[in-house]
Amino acid sequence: MAWLEYLLPLIFLFPLAATAVIVLALRNLHDARVHSPFDAHPLKEPGQNLRDRLDRAFAGLFLDGALGPIVVLAPLVYGMGRMLFANEQNWIEWALYGALSTLLVLVFCFLLIRDFQRIRRLKLGLACELAVGQELERLIRPEGHPFFVFHDVPGDGRSLDHVAVTPHGIFVVETRARPPALTPRGQEDNRVVVEAERLRFPGWSERVPMHKTREAAKWLSTWLQRQVGEAVPVKGVLALPGWRVEVEGAMDDLLVVNGEDLARRLSESPQAELDTALHDAAIVALRQRASLASPPPAA
Repeated sequence: MAWLEYLLPLIFLFPLAATAVIVLALRNLHDARVHSPFDAHPLKEPGQNLRDRLDRAFAGLFLDGALGPIVVLAPLVYGMGRMLFANEQNWIEWALYGALSTLLVLVFCFLLIRDFQRIRRLKLGLACELAVGQELERLIRPEGHPFFVFHDVPGDGRSLDHVAVTPHGIFVVETRARPPALTPRGQEDNRVVVEAERLRFPGWSERVPMHKTREAAKWLSTWLQRQVGEAVPVKGVLALPGWRVEVEGAMDDLLVVNGEDLARRLSESPQAELDTALHDAAIVALRQRASLASPPPAA
């Protein structure tokens, strides 16, 4: 029966299929997330959202790297089985198996390149998050100086990188990682000019980071007002670690910095003073919000 010539070679694919099942079962073997032994809520560090995304990116790299050879070999293994059971050798059919394997090699090469690029971007972003978070930790003082810092606070469909509560205001600190540009001579150019609505990097400009930071500050102010029952001043801070920031014109609603000496700048920022009751109420609300496992749906 002719159909057996196509069915019997599938036997040779069973070992590859078993290996693929094991790879899929092991893809989430490494999970770096930890939970508190007291109330089981996820413990968060600076850049926790990026840490989680980096874990998923490494899981994707493992999956593409392990499944790639299995999938690429499948047409060749099946073709060799066909050669054993076929009555006549059809070289066009064998060429198709080879072409399919070649195409799969190109596809998985593209996937691996994509994974490496994504991991590189996430590692750069995490390094910037950690640098800014480390600088913000300098705000923490004894009870006589009530400074509080929260990391990865769930917001409106996304996480706020950092929220700093000081006696004279609340700050949303958003971090953006951008690699420095290279001049025609191969030297790094890390100068960024801040305008009212955009950032002018060497060779390109961006508006989204400033817009997102303003949105985050506005959302947090509105949310805190609903929680505590009165207006709460919130200012957005955009941190660009590693860049030399030059501001063209003052902005009252947004502060763009490179992250160095951030604790001092926030301590001296001329925000509206918070009375003790409002300050404590905001901290209680943020503590409850920061304990959530993931960003809730938009309110």
